[in-house]
Amino acid sequence: MDAATQGLVDKASALVKAAKKAGADASDAIVIRTRSKSITVRLGKVEVTEAAESDDFSLRVFVGNRMASVSANLACQPDVLANRAVAMAKVASKNLYEGLADDSLLTRKPQDLDLLDSYETDSQKMTEDALATETAALAVLGVTNSGGASTSQSVGCLVLVTSHGFCGHYMSSHFGRSCSAIAGEGTAMERDYDYSSALHFADMNSCETVGRNAGERAVRRLNPRQVKTGSVNVIFDPRMARGIAGHLAAMVNGASVARKTSLLRDKLGQRIMKPGVRVSDNPLRKRGAASRPFDGEGVEGIPLDIVENGVLKTWLLSCSAALELGLETNGRAVRSSSSVPPACTNFAIEPGNIAPEDMIRDVGNGFYVTELFGHGVDLVAGQYSRGASGLWIENGVLTYPVSEVTLGSDLLHMLSHLTPANDLDRCYGIAAPTLLVEGMILAGK
Repeated sequence: MDAATQGLVDKASALVKAAKKAGADASDAIVIRTRSKSITVRLGKVEVTEAAESDDFSLRVFVGNRMASVSANLACQPDVLANRAVAMAKVASKNLYEGLADDSLLTRKPQDLDLLDSYETDSQKMTEDALATETAALAVLGVTNSGGASTSQSVGCLVLVTSHGFCGHYMSSHFGRSCSAIAGEGTAMERDYDYSSALHFADMNSCETVGRNAGERAVRRLNPRQVKTGSVNVIFDPRMARGIAGHLAAMVNGASVARKTSLLRDKLGQRIMKPGVRVSDNPLRKRGAASRPFDGEGVEGIPLDIVENGVLKTWLLSCSAALELGLETNGRAVRSSSSVPPACTNFAIEPGNIAPEDMIRDVGNGFYVTELFGHGVDLVAGQYSRGASGLWIENGVLTYPVSEVTLGSDLLHMLSHLTPANDLDRCYGIAAPTLLVEGMILAGK
């Protein structure tokens, strides 16, 4: 542990000690330190250079069944913060489900998940990379302008100390590059983008790949058409498929299930997807985008099959959500300002056995979605309605671009008629391969 991290541990420990002195029956403190910088260029010139640093402290205290949480910065005095938190807890309403994780659940030897890359780029290198990304986009035939290109990097440190005696910390890095390209002229212009991000610098896609992909995606949107209203088989490219995975992650969140705000709340143990389909969540994946050696309560998360062979097997649970449902936490807690709800980690719809090009060929006629608009997704009632654009599939081949259409369906129908391709990219905290969803309604002309 370096001196800077030790300083954060000492600060968190002081907050917990101060809470006990102020009259708390139990408490925990979390510290999050972040350092980040980014550079954006457009048309060969630097437009924006940003740098940020923050140290955020949060103290959660319990007095009987009453809880309060307060946040502050590095300059806070432990005694002042603790006295304020305890005073707030004493007048708070009772909560039978919130509390610290049982001592037996706490991890004592957090795993090394290789989350930190010590490599650090300087401003000159970041600028050169952003310019190279933009140059690659502008070199694509049909691209007429640039929406800009960016590079970024950040390092974060998380420290958690509890009055049960748990003390853990870990650091992680993050690198990113992105580009936006414009194709066409006047009212016929189209814009698209590409990006790549990773915990380790060497794991990102190259500048040339990101720029070229942005340019090619913009060009293939030129001269879009509308198509007729009807029932179609829809293929979501991986970027859009991750949104479907995100909807599923929200519906298997134990807090939503406990509040009865999840469409799947009564589906545990039932088949919700096709036989053979698997959905996983693994916080312990090496170099995973959302990996962590322990959760917001000090519990080591276990790898889970959320859906196995199409059957819904479990929920994502923190201690409070688990207690409310009569279950046991599986280490998915995250700290917020006032509670510790569950959340997904490396959540993925696992790949199937068919290649995307074979899936497109087998569909024959259908719609390949490359962009979605709007927020017309109801995770309680299940209605799905979003604006979309993409490419029309005709005789098993991607043909002309399509825009100004709306896709509608029911989420239970979408899940049960979903087929994954074999091209899963695990570089994202929520990941999915290309997905085929049969029998959606397309509203066009």
